[in-house]
Amino acid sequence: MFAIYAFCREVDDIADDEGRPDDKRRRLDKWRHEIDSLYAGHPETLTARALAEPVRRFGMRREDFLAVIDGMEMDLGDGLRAPDLDELELYCRRVAGAVGLLSIRAFGAGGARAEAFAVALGTALQLTNILRDLLEDADRDRLYLPQELLDRAGIEASEPRDVLRHPEIPKVCDALARIAKERFAGAAAALEECDRRALRPAVVMMVHYRRLLEALEKRGWTRLDVPVRISRPEKILIAIRHGVFA
Repeated sequence: MFAIYAFCREVDDIADDEGRPDDKRRRLDKWRHEIDSLYAGHPETLTARALAEPVRRFGMRREDFLAVIDGMEMDLGDGLRAPDLDELELYCRRVAGAVGLLSIRAFGAGGARAEAFAVALGTALQLTNILRDLLEDADRDRLYLPQELLDRAGIEASEPRDVLRHPEIPKVCDALARIAKERFAGAAAALEECDRRALRPAVVMMVHYRRLLEALEKRGWTRLDVPVRISRPEKILIAIRHGVFA
């Protein structure tokens, strides 16, 4: 898991770093070549070398690593500015669902239902992150709120900060939160047919993020500058209940 995280951190930093989009694409392409080298048996970077044994032992798939890189590339240049729902779903599938698919293999889980769990949960987590980080993303000139939901609320502004200041923005956030809840529900349904003990780390994450989404809804969407966090004691209780005694 440390190796998977290191890989995700490196490619995410490329997308978030300052610099020209073309330079970032070249750096992401280097990682694509490095993934090819990893599966050919001669990784070069420290992170890829750390991934070699987990890839062999747990059967991690090349396409899942490449999907993460593809997701990071979607953030380059103009990036995602009010994407349509299908594009947002693809983005979440790549940057979070693919990470979930890699992770469940490290946890020792497999099969179609475990994969469905990973993709649904990854999408739910990413949508929750989007709702939590609206202002931070706007500072990077990013807006992940779907165009269909903005249109439905009558929001015609295109600049991220202008969108977030619109009086109808709560309707958009509520609608996206409902989609996130549907993905959490889908993950929970798939989990019923999986080895829950093998997936305990993911279950802890699922419960934590559901609580975070509930806290965001409780705060509301008119004071986006008010941070929302899960307290340390509550995190510990979630870990004990769902990670230790599950």
